[in-house]
Amino acid sequence: MSVHFSYFNKNNTLINGSYTNTGRNPVTQLYFGSPNDTLNPVGFTRFIFNLDLSSLQSKISSGTINTSNPMTHTLRMTNTSSFDTELLNTTMSDTSRRATSFDLFLFRITGQTWDEGVGYDFLDTTLAKTSSTGQLTLETLESDKSYSDRPSNWFKKTTLSGWTTPGIYNNVNSATGSGLNYSALTIIDTQHFELGNENVVFNMTNEINSILTGSTTGVTGYGIAYLPAFENISGLTENYSVGFFTRHTQTYYQPFLETTYDDLITDDRNLFVSNRTNHLYLYVYSNGDYRNLDNNPLVNIYDPNDDIVPGLSALTTTKITTGIYEVTIPPITGYTTPCEFSDVWSGLTIDGNLLTNITNYFILQSYTNFFEIGTESREPVEYGFDFYGIKQDEKILNTEIRKVGVIAKKAYTSQQILNKIQCYYRVFVREGQTEVQVQDWTEVNRTPNELYFMFDTTDKIPNEYFIDIKIQTSGQVDIYKRTLKFQIVNRK
Repeated sequence: MSVHFSYFNKNNTLINGSYTNTGRNPVTQLYFGSPNDTLNPVGFTRFIFNLDLSSLQSKISSGTINTSNPMTHTLRMTNTSSFDTELLNTTMSDTSRRATSFDLFLFRITGQTWDEGVGYDFLDTTLAKTSSTGQLTLETLESDKSYSDRPSNWFKKTTLSGWTTPGIYNNVNSATGSGLNYSALTIIDTQHFELGNENVVFNMTNEINSILTGSTTGVTGYGIAYLPAFENISGLTENYSVGFFTRHTQTYYQPFLETTYDDLITDDRNLFVSNRTNHLYLYVYSNGDYRNLDNNPLVNIYDPNDDIVPGLSALTTTKITTGIYEVTIPPITGYTTPCEFSDVWSGLTIDGNLLTNITNYFILQSYTNFFEIGTESREPVEYGFDFYGIKQDEKILNTEIRKVGVIAKKAYTSQQILNKIQCYYRVFVREGQTEVQVQDWTEVNRTPNELYFMFDTTDKIPNEYFIDIKIQTSGQVDIYKRTLKFQIVNRK
């Protein structure tokens, strides 16, 4: 299982009834309740954004991601108060209270192209409160260069055109004509926030898969808003808000779409056991690079007498990723073990040219070899690790995809141990003493001659990265912290 990150290419916060633009603000402040701008007696905001799916689509086009395998998509945004529980039930810098017990929903925007804008401030600071009335009045103050009312905003999506309905949709379903009502929105997902410091985690699997297959078209962005029941609460004397980092944050916490896809390789050629399902793989190279075949090949399994094993002819295969094909072998029984079998891959064509069949071999081992049974318990093994593909403390441009080999050895010895362990890796960055997860525990690929994983720097934010390794043996789970450290840097 691998992970790909897609980022926003524009975002903005729409303030109900206001021409203010905050497209370049590093934080979106979603609020409801009493207004925090008394010149504009309204009380809620909505966040809009668009996803750049070009790199994800490129991986699909190249065959790196096989869409016939399971693939999930999750929208993630970091809450600005998620780091400190002391911030709960406190107030923001603008005196609005941090919201709790609320629901946000994710909706689709279609057919309405919009601009991000160049604004930063939620409020024009050339407006000042008078002490007598508490109202905001125009004053001759220094110019607020970070304030803008250029589109997009609540009313306008571009300079020359407005939204079909101000704020994109009407939350009381009273829009007429070409107007868009809440009841007509396509809602992707809804999330409940109990404490108000939770991060955004919206499930977009069906939505993104539908876009990638072409079933859904015309999408021009997405929006996040409070449910209408919250936006329409009247009589509140306080303003309730929650903040999330936007794409313009100067921290590591850019919002992103997390795509997980199944490209795990668990090659059983050296561990082929009777009476269980096994997997074999074919690796296709051209000048050292993986190369796709025109079509998925077929596989025949031959026994020691060179006869096709009953039921194991013309087996279909699956392309796992670029140049790697998997065949699933049902349990083989009825043979004296150990004995040698062969797998013949046919129908190999590249650019219309038919290649000769490829014959590989594997040893069928007894099912009992899969277990260790005796009178004594086995002591867990401690491991040491070497890596190739990324060097310790290396600086890597964020334009590369690296194949990272993991060499697991018994600690304090030179004996190399491959393929007979369950090995996982985890990627994270550090913010002070906090570990910020980039990729959760992911199983390392296992081939007949190596353990490895692919690490794509092109969708990673420049930072210092760490990799942990986890090994499962003898019922024990051992985690080896920060076994590899490196930096991803921008190309200038």
